[in-house]
Parts: sequence; structure tokens; C-alpha cells
Amino acid sequence: MSFVNQITTLHLDILREIGNIGAGNAATALSKLLNKRVDMNVPSVKIVGFDEMMEMVGGPENIVATVFLRLEGDVSGSMFFVLPIHQASRFIQQMIDEPNYSFMEEPNNEIAMSALQELGNILSGSYLSALSDFTNLSLYPSVPALSIDMFGAIISYGIIELSQVSDHAIVIDTALNELETNENESVKGNFFLLPDPDSFPVIFKALGVTSNE
Repeated sequence: MSFVNQITTLHLDILREIGNIGAGNAATALSKLLNKRVDMNVPSVKIVGFDEMMEMVGGPENIVATVFLRLEGDVSGSMFFVLPIHQASRFIQQMIDEPNYSFMEEPNNEIAMSALQELGNILSGSYLSALSDFTNLSLYPSVPALSIDMFGAIISYGIIELSQVSDHAIVIDTALNELETNENESVKGNFFLLPDPDSFPVIFKALGVTSNE
């Protein structure tokens, strides 16, 4: 896709700023939910190939916690919020006030899964709202679906059709911190936004990038 080559650091900086606006809204919501001061930011946004996307989460066989949703509206596609399993466990420990909770030991704990779904609702809703406001695109997310599984098995649902015409995804790094803890204890994850074939150019056209095709 020729337009991918036209994407500049400026366009990625714009996406990063949109992400930070969404992160600020998410932090406010999470602060109320956790009854703690929370800071959240988006340190980087990048366009990567599917192989690099796999590497970013430790390979296709790495066990992760994932919140998946579909997008409809002016653009359609798939979005995955991916947390390493120990990071997901740490967040749930804070959220349900169970300091010893682990997804590896209790992967189907209903309270923990509900908390993870709420995290997905807050983060995806905040980011997509910011993206919609900035681009004037109408975006409608589905109800998030939760998975604790190997990343390769989870992500395959979103890329089988897309990989026939594209091999790129938008990666939005996230960092979530309680303000009273140090940086090394932050909860860090990734959003992987995989627009459907006709939607990738629509998003970037709204940011000023057009295809030569």
C-alpha cells in the first residue's frame, strides 16, 4: 500500500497526541474506579508489520490477556488491547484489591474477567472517542471480548482476511501508573488497531495522507 510510505513522523505524532487525549480521559475514569490517582500516557505510536507485532508481545506462543473488539461506522476493523499476563494480573490485583491474584492460577475468575472487561471498555472507549473527535469519523465499538491465550491464536482472528491485502497495523503503546508508585511498577500494554482493507486509507486521509494509487 503506497500510502503507508507517505506516513511521516508528523502523522504519527498526531496519532500519539490523539492517544494521549484519550489516555487522559481514561485516567480520569480509572482514578474514580480505583479510588486512586492514576496517570496514563501514550509514549509512542508506530506502524508495524504483522511479524514485528508478534515480536512486540514476546512471540505468537506467549500467553497474554487480550481485550478484543470490532469497529464499525465510517471505518471498520479490529482492535486488540494486549497485556502481558503478569501485567494484567497486577492491574486486577489493584482493581479488586486482591494482592495475590494471578491469571495463571485463576484464568476464569469471573470478578477478574469483569474487571478486565471494564478496563477494556474504558481504554478503548476513551481512545476511540478522541480519534473520532479529531478526525470527524464515526466509530462504533462492539462489546469487548476477553481472552487469556497464546497471542498467535488470538490475533489470527483479526488478521486472516486483512493479511490478504495488507501487512500493517497501528500500534499504540500505553503506560498506566499509580502516581504513588515508581515507574518500574507501571502497567504497560499495547493497542493493536487493524483497520479493514478499505478503512486504513480513510483514517490516514483524515490526517492528511492520501494514496497515490
